[in-house]
Amino acid sequence: MSRVLLPYEAKAGPTKPEVRAVLLSKLDLGPTDHFTEVGSCTGAVTVEAARRAGRVTALERKPERLETTRKNLAANDVEGVEFREAEAPDGLPDDANVLFLGGSRNYEEVLDHAVETGIGRVVMNVSRLEVAGAATEAFRDRDLLDDVVQFQVSHGYDLAGATSFDSDNPVYMLVGGAGGVATDGETQ
Repeated sequence: MSRVLLPYEAKAGPTKPEVRAVLLSKLDLGPTDHFTEVGSCTGAVTVEAARRAGRVTALERKPERLETTRKNLAANDVEGVEFREAEAPDGLPDDANVLFLGGSRNYEEVLDHAVETGIGRVVMNVSRLEVAGAATEAFRDRDLLDDVVQFQVSHGYDLAGATSFDSDNPVYMLVGGAGGVATDGETQ
């Protein structure tokens, strides 16, 4: 995984590198994919996707965050991304086949769009337990859910000459799609 430079910050933090590694595995992006990110924020996921997918659309409802996405993509020499300032599901392309929800705002309507347009791979990251439970049910209700992954990353730091660990918040990753995707990324 190539390094992602994020010299421009947003109030919401970027998806952590370790989480992006798992996310990219679940998205399984290729050169024929049209990837759309809902809530592009810092652009960390958009940068990674643009290095793999044939087309990329970054959707962000806050103009200042969309500008942060643009600046961070430029800092990573990423071009060709379509930027859309809109609150999902408005602004979602009808021809995307891979979708990532980086936030939980309006996720049910976004999932409805995924079903209506037949998006083959849908991944949503959630950090709050209550939202994870409700989103899991929303995926199930729409017959989108193939896998739920919960993981937590810890980073070492020096403590009195030895190594101790600080843990990041756990992440719940919901994985599925309208076409049915096996947990290893292969279409069912």
